[in-house]
Amino acid sequence: MRFRCSGRMALSWVLPRVLPELARGLTRPGCGRALRRAASASASVAPDFNSFVTRTNTCGELRSAHVGQEVTLYGWIQYQRQGLFLVLRDFQGLIQVIIPQDEAHSHVKNLLCNAPVESVVRVTGIVSPRPPGQENPKMPTGDIEVKAETAEILNSCKKLPFEIKDFIKKSEALRMQYRYLDLRSFQLQYNLRLRSRIVMKMREYLCNLHGFVDVETPTLFKRTPGGAKEFLVPSREAGKFYSLPQSPQQFKQLLMVGGLDRYFQVARCYRDEGSRPDRQPEFTQIDIEMSFVDKAGIQKLVEGLLQYSWPEERGSISTPFPSMTYEEALAGYGTDKPDTRFGMKIVDIGDFVRRSDIRFVQHALSYPHGTVKAICIPQGVRYLKNKNLESLKESAKSQFNQEIVEIICRPDGSLKSLLTRFLGEKQQSQLVQALNMQADDVVLLAAGEEKQVCSALGSLRLESADLLEAAGLVLRDPAAFHFLWVVDFPLFLSKEENPTELESAHHPFTAPHPSDTSLLYSDPTKVRSQHYDLVLNGNEIGGGSIRIHSAEQQRFVLEKVLKEDSEVLSHLLEALELGAPPHGGIALGLDRLISLIVGAPSIRDVIAFPKSFRGRDLMGNAPDYVTPEELKPYHIQVSWPLEEKEAKKN
Repeated sequence: MRFRCSGRMALSWVLPRVLPELARGLTRPGCGRALRRAASASASVAPDFNSFVTRTNTCGELRSAHVGQEVTLYGWIQYQRQGLFLVLRDFQGLIQVIIPQDEAHSHVKNLLCNAPVESVVRVTGIVSPRPPGQENPKMPTGDIEVKAETAEILNSCKKLPFEIKDFIKKSEALRMQYRYLDLRSFQLQYNLRLRSRIVMKMREYLCNLHGFVDVETPTLFKRTPGGAKEFLVPSREAGKFYSLPQSPQQFKQLLMVGGLDRYFQVARCYRDEGSRPDRQPEFTQIDIEMSFVDKAGIQKLVEGLLQYSWPEERGSISTPFPSMTYEEALAGYGTDKPDTRFGMKIVDIGDFVRRSDIRFVQHALSYPHGTVKAICIPQGVRYLKNKNLESLKESAKSQFNQEIVEIICRPDGSLKSLLTRFLGEKQQSQLVQALNMQADDVVLLAAGEEKQVCSALGSLRLESADLLEAAGLVLRDPAAFHFLWVVDFPLFLSKEENPTELESAHHPFTAPHPSDTSLLYSDPTKVRSQHYDLVLNGNEIGGGSIRIHSAEQQRFVLEKVLKEDSEVLSHLLEALELGAPPHGGIALGLDRLISLIVGAPSIRDVIAFPKSFRGRDLMGNAPDYVTPEELKPYHIQVSWPLEEKEAKKN
């Protein structure tokens, strides 16, 4: 039987039949090719931006092929020049509109010449080639123009608080106060549209290719032990509050108990972290959970997800991603989120200076966890000034209470330092070789407790890279994307405020490493976890774990190790007793991921309506006061500090 159908109808009929076959193909050799074919097939259907609206075209889509056509355009006036032409802008681009000069169209001329910049207008006219020599190769529409025949001012714009141009500098506070104006910029338009495109590709990969179920979980719940501080929401029951979940962690585990097998959600999450730079009280994560999976399965899924949804204009990414243990990351980079785009790794030089007469070195090495380590700053003599080196040493002292000694490699290969008189020629030669020192390099050396030394040098490594790049030496390719898995984290860490007590390094639902399960009951401080972080260019963009699926083990962790009241999680513990499958998952920070892809300086540049770094909405002035009458049903009475009482009176 033969039949005809429209393009959209054909797509809706074909996709459910084609995608399962593609999914099966992903498990075979050459699955990368299957991914690329699936991605290109989904991208081949161009969106129709002019459906359902009264325009004929967008400003940015017009080309020489449209010459001679009558078009109706809508947009904002970018600028107008001497009553001769204006540039009209919409979300897709710019087009030059010629203002008619003849008497018959004098009303059109008066209307367009007197319209303020950023007014919204409708223009109907004929697409024409630009006169020879007047083409603009910098504009995609630079070969053509539209000769206006009719026009209408749909909304006149009053004086703007700032110009809508990407190159105009605006304070972030002003941008956020007038966010709806800032959103008109091409950069924010690009960021938000790319974000939307990536999320759609992720949905396609997870749901259509791999059978995940998109489930919305509640945002009104109860307090979760451990982790970040949660926002409280009052209820009408006296003294009882909801919490806004910092993640859907419990719900996605319960969905696995419920037999959904594969869950995913573009989840809104909330954390009351106060005034922290480049953090948001509400943020979005790609939340994933699977039953009957191990660490390798989650990693393979995420690598495929990112490869499938990665924007073509950012090049390609290769998989599998490299992996590094938590201990290796701290030892080599001084952090659990290493930026592997450049070298300058931390080097242990204890063996080379152990027999020296340097007193502070010997003192450090006399302790059980004492160490001597260093980083080598390439071309530090040439690119760093004395004040930069002093600033680095002061930073280590103030932040980590760590003293730093510098060693300079002269052009002839000899070393200049306060330490050289304590080191023989052989020791100096070994030091040069171990650190791969070249002429004009600067070494920063630290001795002391290992964790403190590594943390200080890890921080100095990043600060040095910033200083070198500010001086003109490129270390980190801005177009490079270096992914890294960090694994084998400790399951527990000592609390800073009370080192004798333990807290979860990730969260209390993370399962111990299979090899360390027995240690959980004898020496929990030595237990590794089945936790894994995904790092991109030195930024954590995801974290997850294999979960505890035994109620007995979960109760032991909560009550005996973390000293938490397990009653708060009685619903989860009961669920784990009723046939919970082994399960694990991950959450990808969508805001951070998109900001790194587009090269934005802040995650606020990839969120439509972000909060300030103090957690305030400067546009709507939130949070705001409410009246005592509005608080009464929630049994809440505000106790005002004296100075705020006086301010409210005035």
